[in-house]
Amino acid sequence: MNIIFLAHRVPFPPNKGEKIRTFNQLKYLSENNHKISLCAPLEHKNELEFFTALADQYCTNVAYGKLSNKPLRLIKGLLTGKALSITNFYTHNLQNKFNAMLGTTNVDAVICTSSAMAEYIYKSDIFNSLDKKPLLLMDFMDLDSDKWQQYANTSNWPMKWIYQREANLLAKYEQQITHNFDTSFFIADAEVALFKSKTNSSGVVLTMGNGMDTQLFVPAAKSPENEAPVFLFTGVMDYKPNIDAVVWFVENVWSGVVGKYAKARFIIAGMNPTPQVKALEQVAGIEVTGFVDDILPYYHQSDYFVAPFRLARGVQNKVLQAFACGLPVISTSMGAEGIDCKENKDILIANTEEQFLSCIEQLEHNLIFRDDIKKNALALIHQHYSWQGKLQVLDDVLFSKIKNIPI
Repeated sequence: MNIIFLAHRVPFPPNKGEKIRTFNQLKYLSENNHKISLCAPLEHKNELEFFTALADQYCTNVAYGKLSNKPLRLIKGLLTGKALSITNFYTHNLQNKFNAMLGTTNVDAVICTSSAMAEYIYKSDIFNSLDKKPLLLMDFMDLDSDKWQQYANTSNWPMKWIYQREANLLAKYEQQITHNFDTSFFIADAEVALFKSKTNSSGVVLTMGNGMDTQLFVPAAKSPENEAPVFLFTGVMDYKPNIDAVVWFVENVWSGVVGKYAKARFIIAGMNPTPQVKALEQVAGIEVTGFVDDILPYYHQSDYFVAPFRLARGVQNKVLQAFACGLPVISTSMGAEGIDCKENKDILIANTEEQFLSCIEQLEHNLIFRDDIKKNALALIHQHYSWQGKLQVLDDVLFSKIKNIPI
């Protein structure tokens, strides 16, 4: 099949959640003899090499369109009454290149990553004029309208107004997409259920979960010998849910940790730390790395992974990575959402300061329990989180639709 990916960011290198997900879809389909074309906006010149890398390995065609100045894109959204997420990823140059691909290639399917990329479908005169239209698949990943609603609920004016506007506009847009597209995907059953509870859409909405590369993420050959427990959090550190998570943990839990383990350390590893995140280094035991070339050594030098999420939804890849690296994970209920794990078997759940401290104490003093948590989580990854298994639903949808077989 000839498949076009309309991606909101170039999915390479696969070093953050949405890039990891789209890259593995693209790789999976390419290795199963589909011809892949990629269209994505270009925000920075250094991304050009990423398009080249994908063209060399997985894509028959790649096309990019340079985005205009970001403030101008956002102002345009405000002036035109569109969601800022839509105008933030839209460029006429990429629209023209996408239209050219449709006009010169017999395209069987178009896969959009995030609701923002549906705009390229709706604004394509070529697509609308085709006698035989390709399949339209939308990978929402997460329910973005609910994410913005959470932001609105926890913010003050004027950001509260902006976030509420975004939530309202995207909720309508998501419903429109599921009506117009052949099939839409979310990352977890909970996202699908939440979407269906909030809309009356009759479109096909399915779960397509995230997998894990167990050749890239592996346990350390030897457990670290730290004089006091070392805790880890990874992620892009200008992303609001990540910022909120680490700030809450440091402000509410960390003093209790160092009160018992004076030389404990908390490593916050990830690109683009905001000033609020960098300021956490003023607290004893906190390390903020910024961008790192290889995240694996940080998993290997740590004793525990913490996922103190209070915002956003969907499967946290960082938790799956920690499982694959054999790290015990202490997470809020939200951080574990969408992962097929069991409390006190594969993961520890803590939603308050006291619960986090209790879980840490349990892991520190019950070595058998700690080893069981590590082994169970690692087994869970290998048995249920291969990319090939998670992406089987994508094959099922592509071929059942092509053959007009109901699903």
